[in-house]
Amino acid sequence: MAGTGTSTGNRYGGRSAGERQADRRRRFLEAGLDLFGAGPGYRGTKVVDLCKAAGLSTRQFYEEFRTLEDVLAALHLYVNDVAQQAVLDVAPRVRDLPPADRVARLLRAYVEGAASDPRHARIAYVEIVGVSPRMDRQRLDRRAQWIDFIGRLTTEAVERGDMPPGDHRIAAAAFIGAVNGLMHDWVVGWVDAGRAEIADELLRILLGRYRITG
Repeated sequence: MAGTGTSTGNRYGGRSAGERQADRRRRFLEAGLDLFGAGPGYRGTKVVDLCKAAGLSTRQFYEEFRTLEDVLAALHLYVNDVAQQAVLDVAPRVRDLPPADRVARLLRAYVEGAASDPRHARIAYVEIVGVSPRMDRQRLDRRAQWIDFIGRLTTEAVERGDMPPGDHRIAAAAFIGAVNGLMHDWVVGWVDAGRAEIADELLRILLGRYRITG
């Protein structure tokens, strides 16, 4: 009779080896999200701390990751994906809105996706900064993706006649820099504002730079 704690072929406790591995990885990442994003932070966390929080062993950790930085890298990509998906979910619903309303909805979707969970914001804008050349490259790569995304939006806006033509890539890079700088200062407490105020300030910057009215 098979049951919990019994092994049948490559299954144990009713789960395959792949399912057990996926569960271990999930538990390590959840522990990392808490420790890096709400606890002592990445620099204040050791592998043994992560294992204790996940309820797993160091042997199991090294079966899934080479270093603690690998956990941070995976979480950084994850929180960026969450923010990106929040924008992509809204984009089809705002396509036919007036330009200023469309930009406002997209920007607020981004801020909600990036910062509604404070752990996500801390990892994306604070914990990732200055860790290593590898993490700097990953951070810049994701910034480049956001710059490209804004570039596609501005190209569409120019084609519709919603904004004047021109090379808007420099403006997109400057805006993404402003986003990261303001969000960093907000997360660490240097800016006293609510999430909606942060979104409104970024919106004013974006509308003014791209001369979008409404």
